[in-house]
Amino acid sequence: MMARTGDAAALAAYVDAGVPADLCNDRGDTLLMLAAYHGHAPVVRALLERGADPDRPNDRGQTPLAGAVFKGEDEVVRTLAGAGADPRAGRPSALDTARMFGKDALVALLDRP
Repeated sequence: MMARTGDAAALAAYVDAGVPADLCNDRGDTLLMLAAYHGHAPVVRALLERGADPDRPNDRGQTPLAGAVFKGEDEVVRTLAGAGADPRAGRPSALDTARMFGKDALVALLDRP
């Protein structure tokens, strides 16, 4: 719930107390995926700082970066890309998603070697 609502401080405290940073729901959505999809860049940063895997796909093969691209959460996209998330991971990948929806600025950001 905290990942969806954006309560970075509370979620960070839970992870610091031992909740796995890559905890996921019954669909394989990690805390990071939920925070990315709902546009909560501070939560994304807090989870990344605590070891969350930026490339872990959910059960449908989607990564947090692709979810953020799909939802148009540019700050989250920049945060994940800056943390080294692979724009080619997952299916469809974040790069494919950006191209599919004509998000040229995100294509330019993500299309790196």
